[in-house]
Amino acid sequence: MKKLFLSITLVFAMTLSVTSCRDTTKADDVNDDVEINIDADDVADDMDDVADDVENRTDGALEKTGRAIDNAANEVKEAGKAIDSAAKEIGDDN
Repeated sequence: MKKLFLSITLVFAMTLSVTSCRDTTKADDVNDDVEINIDADDVADDMDDVADDVENRTDGALEKTGRAIDNAANEVKEAGKAIDSAAKEIGDDN
């Protein structure tokens, strides 16, 4: 009985050690890598689309901003001239 128990235990241990060394996830890993690569390509395409959209929507924004700043500067100069002429009309009270 002792030999039978030891034999069954030995066979079970050998079976367990052989089956535990098998790598069954290689096919799954390859599929995951393919999905990741596809997702990365999709993300790159989406990023290109977003960059194009931003470029199209901001086209000429710097020029418009520059003109607005120039117009504001001209109005400030005109306001300064108006203040000077008003001050001359009032005269010097001293």
